[in-house]
Amino acid sequence: MKTQEAHSGLRERKKQRTRDALLRSALELFTTKGYDRTTVDEIAEAVDVSQRTFFRYFTSKEETAFAVQDMVESRFVTLLRERPAADSPFEALRGAVLDAWDTLGEPIEEVVPVELHMRTYQMIESTPSLIAVHLRRSTELEEEIARVIAEREGLDVEADLRPRVTVAAFSGVMRMAGRLWGAGEDISVESIREVTESYLDQLGPVLAGKWRTE
Repeated sequence: MKTQEAHSGLRERKKQRTRDALLRSALELFTTKGYDRTTVDEIAEAVDVSQRTFFRYFTSKEETAFAVQDMVESRFVTLLRERPAADSPFEALRGAVLDAWDTLGEPIEEVVPVELHMRTYQMIESTPSLIAVHLRRSTELEEEIARVIAEREGLDVEADLRPRVTVAAFSGVMRMAGRLWGAGEDISVESIREVTESYLDQLGPVLAGKWRTE
């Protein structure tokens, strides 16, 4: 029995190593050669496996481009759920996203270097064929986040507009900060965190304050 369990564990570790290697290969090629110019065959060849093996782990090239981002977004949602109950919705969102940037290395480094993920994020922001996918995914994430906020506040997300409105404003600022960061030369985690924080810090006063100086 123990021998079978050992063999099963070994197989699973080998599968995970192969998947991680394919993912690293894909992201390196995307960020150096370009997403549209990279083929599945090239990704597989870089790891010395067949195209068939690639499709055992990923349904498409697109899935590899967003695989690490999936991890980041899932972590953000988890951190949002764990925020103190006393936090207002916006405080919870702001705290969760900054916590996510502060602890980004912990889950990602097990799969790919953080620096490679940051280059991938920048690549997504500058690749037209991926921007539409990115926006669709963002819309789906916004709905999930709105439901988390509604749950935290004891609200019915279908009857109360505030969770979706709050998340829409938050997400709009996040996208703007991401585009600004992606257009710059500093692609460090510290840089995107600083840009994100500076923009989020403007959101509350901008929405609540009067703009006219008359």
